[in-house]
Formats: sequence, C-alpha cells, structure tokens
Amino acid sequence: MKREIKFSLLFRDMWQSAGKYVPRVDQLVKVAPAIIEMGCFARVETNGGGFEQVNLLFGENPNRAVRDWTKPFHEAGIQTHMLDRALNGLRMSPVPADVRKLFYKVKKAQGTDIARTFCGLNDVRNIAPSIAYAKEAGMISQCSLCITHSPIHTVEYYTNMAIELITLGADEICIKDMAGIGRPVSLGKLVANIKKAYPDIPVQYHSHAGPGFNMASILEVCEAGCDYIDVGMEPLSWGTGHADLLSVQAMLKDAGYQVPEINMEAYMKVRGLIQEFMDDFLGLYISPQNRLMNSLLIGPGLPGGMMGSLMADLETNLESINKYKAKRNLPFMTQDQLLIKLFNEVSYVWPRVGYPPLVTPFSQYVKNLAMMNVMAIEKGKERWGMIADDIWDMILGKAGRLPGTLAPEIVEKAEREERKFFTGNPQDNYPDALDKYRKLMKENKWETGQDDEELFEYAMHPAQYEAYKSGKAKEDFLADVAKRRAEKEKSPLDDAKPKTLTVQVDGQAYRVTVAYGDVELPADAAAGGRQAAGGEGRDVLSPLEGKFFLVKDTQEVALKPGDSVKKGDILGYVEAMKTYNGIRAEFDGIVTDICVAPGDSVSEDDILMKIA
Repeated sequence: MKREIKFSLLFRDMWQSAGKYVPRVDQLVKVAPAIIEMGCFARVETNGGGFEQVNLLFGENPNRAVRDWTKPFHEAGIQTHMLDRALNGLRMSPVPADVRKLFYKVKKAQGTDIARTFCGLNDVRNIAPSIAYAKEAGMISQCSLCITHSPIHTVEYYTNMAIELITLGADEICIKDMAGIGRPVSLGKLVANIKKAYPDIPVQYHSHAGPGFNMASILEVCEAGCDYIDVGMEPLSWGTGHADLLSVQAMLKDAGYQVPEINMEAYMKVRGLIQEFMDDFLGLYISPQNRLMNSLLIGPGLPGGMMGSLMADLETNLESINKYKAKRNLPFMTQDQLLIKLFNEVSYVWPRVGYPPLVTPFSQYVKNLAMMNVMAIEKGKERWGMIADDIWDMILGKAGRLPGTLAPEIVEKAEREERKFFTGNPQDNYPDALDKYRKLMKENKWETGQDDEELFEYAMHPAQYEAYKSGKAKEDFLADVAKRRAEKEKSPLDDAKPKTLTVQVDGQAYRVTVAYGDVELPADAAAGGRQAAGGEGRDVLSPLEGKFFLVKDTQEVALKPGDSVKKGDILGYVEAMKTYNGIRAEFDGIVTDICVAPGDSVSEDDILMKIA
C-alpha cells in the first residue's frame, strides 16, 4: 500500500467556477453538517477570493457568513482554507499594507486556518508580506505557484519560485493549475523537485477539468509526492469546475494509495442540497456550457474560475455587438462565434502584454482587453482603444513584474499617452488607509465590528460595502433574480405582446408603453436608445454596458455640476467584467449635468453627463 493522499473540498470555488454566486449563509450552514458527515475531507475551502464580495452583493454581512460557515468544520477538526490574492487581498485591485495585515488577523479570528496566497504575476515580492502577516496571525501560510503554459513558464521557473517561497517562510506549497492546462508530466517533475529539496513541506494540487488534462495530472503529482488533492463534486464537477471526488478516489485507490472512504448516504445528501440551492436561484447564473469539457481552452488558457462569470458576461457583450449590427442591417453574431473570436484574441493579446499567468485578476484583464478588442473590431474600430486603469497598472508594472516583455505597439501607446513605467516595489504605490476608513465609519456612525472585521470589510471593498449598508445591493440583487426568473418562465409568445410598464425615475412615476416588432419610433427614441438628459452642452456617452460610478474608491473626489474639467481628465467609471473602465474627457469644459446616479446600470451610448 502506498502513502496516504488527503482530499480538500473546494466548496467556494465549485460555485464560482460554475457561475456568478455562491450560496447564502443560511444555505452554507445547512450543507456544512452533511459535508462533515461524508467523512472524507481533511480540508474544506470555505472563503476567500470573490466570496465576500458575493455576500455583499446579496446584502449579507460577509463576516457573519465566514464565522458561521467555518465554525462547524473547526469543531469537527477539519481545516478550512481561503484564497488570498496577495497584493490584491480579496479583490481585483491592490490593497494597502495595513489593510492586508488586518486581513489575516480578522480571518484567523473568524476561524480560517490556512491562507492560500497567490500573486497573479508570480511576483514573489507581492507574496512575501502575506507569508509574514499570515504567520503573525497564527495561520498556516500556503503559497501558490500559478501554473500556465508558455515559453517562459518552465519546470525550472516554477521550481526556483517554490524554493524562494519556502526560504521566505512558506509552510506549504500549492500547485495552482487554475486553467487545468498544466501538462501532467511537467507537473510531476515540478512536485518531485520540490519534494527532493524539501521532503517535509506539504504540497497541495489544485486544478480545473476544462481542457481534460487534470485526471492525468493528479496521478502524476501523487506519484511525485503530492499530499493533498483539491476536488469538486456533482453536480458541479468537471467542465469549468474540478475533478470529481468519486472519480479521483477510485483512481487513486486503484493505484494503491491510502485514500479516505466516503459516506455515500451523506454524499447524496450534499449532492441533493447543491441541486436544491441551484433550483432556488443559483442555477439562474450558471450557463449550461460551463458543465462541458472544452479542449479549445488549451489555446487561450483561461482559468476555470473565470469561465463561470465569462459566459454570463458574454451574453451582455453579444447583445451590444448585435445592437450595433442591427442598426446597420448586418448579420447577427452567435454566442459560439463570439466565443471563438474571444479565444483567438486572447491568444493574440496574451504574449503582447507580457505573458501574465492567466489567473485572477490578470486573466480577467487579458480577457477583458481581448473582449474590448473584439467588440471594437466588430464595430469597425481599432484594437487597444479602451484599456482600463487596472489593466494599465499591470502593463506599467504597478501591480508587479511581468514575466515577459511588452510588444512595441503597447509600449508606444503608453508613451503616446505619457504613462510612466514603474520598476519599484508594487506595495509602495498603495499607502496605508485604515485611519481614513476608521474616520469614515465614525462619520457614518458605523461600528468597526468584532476584531475590527467591519473596518476590514469596508477598507477591502469600499463601494460594495457602502451599497450593502445602504440596502441598494440587496435591492439590486433581488431585482436581478426576479428578472432572470421571469425571463426563464416566460412564453416565447410573450415578446409579441405590447406592454405598459410603470417606471420610477428620481421618485417620479412614468407610464411607458413598450412596442414590439416593426413600429415607427419618435425621432428622439430612434437615436440609439439614449435617455433624455437635462442641462446644456455636449453629451458624454458610455462606451460600454455596465454600472456607472463617479469614483472607484474614497481617495477620489466625485465630479459635480459646475466643476471644470480638462481634456483627458477622468470623469467617472463604467464597471464591467469586474474592472473599472475610466471615462475621460475628450475636451475642456464645465460639467452642466450628471445624468445617471452612481451604481446605476448603463447601456452603450447612454448619456452619462453633459459638458459645456
């Protein structure tokens, strides 16, 4: 009999690899006892990554969610682990050092045992502080190697990175094969190298099923000495998710390893609860395509954790492209055609922006940049027209050192726009901020919470926390669920019927008749669907669909009518595909009207403000 292999259930990542959301806290607490009863898990991934932003979007308190969710596992002696994005903490953008340090203290107090830290650029400088902060808080520091496949990312590259992290104090190493494109033999060699240098350092393998390599990879890393294997379970395994617990257990048992037995009665109970949660509302956000294996992913190398949200975003992008085509009597594009164009564009963009490992947030950045290029090309425009500020930070080195070199066309664009490249420590770009958030909480009469957990949440997710506190987040979420349910349940004939709707704008009720089919529209309605706006001056139009914000954090001051602006100034942001896209003034002038409220959804070509 070979040595023991232990399993970790990726309950958070299972959901976020399938769709947009994870279960509510009441659902999490309901399923936890059955997961424990299965008797086969040494570890469970309970939080981290986008988990807490999802709670805020629900209108739930994320701190209560983490405490209530981790508690039963702690009591059962099962370790809990979270995903930590190093410089980015729990979000898509960099985090000040004092907020990062508080992060670990809060999560340890809430019951999380292991911090699985990764830098999306594999820049060890970004991971090093997290090792120290985790260990100071009494957590296990597990550091990740973000696996991708390129001329740069070799076995030697990853071996050297692992040794550097262990030298800095990492307690464990995670082989984070986030797209499932790590080649099995190479991964086996990597694990063997780590175990040869540090036999006592635990190694955990995380992978996604997508392109079809990961079952072979699991076998190879186990042969090389891996200690823990991350697994998913039906009905959320395979596809953009992970290898299934039952399959992995059977394969490793046949190979002679000691693996835990599974209480199948409890397994079926958990499986039934997962389906119950999907039927409740979570299935509304899960594309059926995410359940499919797709060898096309070998080329673009996009991660499974991102593919869930990608398919949801794709619907909006496709609608935008087809609106443009409809106005010009051009043939419509299908979702499959758009997906292939996107994959091809990712393959084009990725080497030109320096081969960042395709993991959060940089997978989103590369995908978003590719999507913006595709949309521009389909609308007769040139590539690289819209690059979000966060993406520029990656390109310029503010988020860390890129593994590869930038294409001349990107360097030329940066220089043309007078953008400065940065070669120092990325953390230096983001000054401490906790005092500022303490002051804001005091002004708002908000409690900083047990172990300063509410302070942490506000500092980590300012815009989402404010929407949660105001009740807007819950209101928007419930409205979106209701809309999706209605769309799912309606008859195809419903679209043929005229409808009269009552719409409230700034407290004023308006009755609107919506007509379908070939009808004559008033001249103002035929101008691309732009909403009416007061004030004089030239229109500032939204370049894409998303949510409008005047600022993206509390360090910025929101514009107001009467303010002067210069050409190139940031006027506001449209948040789409998890990035804030800056809207810049195209001319000097004075803001005469701001036509939409922060947090409102906008469509492409909607009027955001007027400048005279």
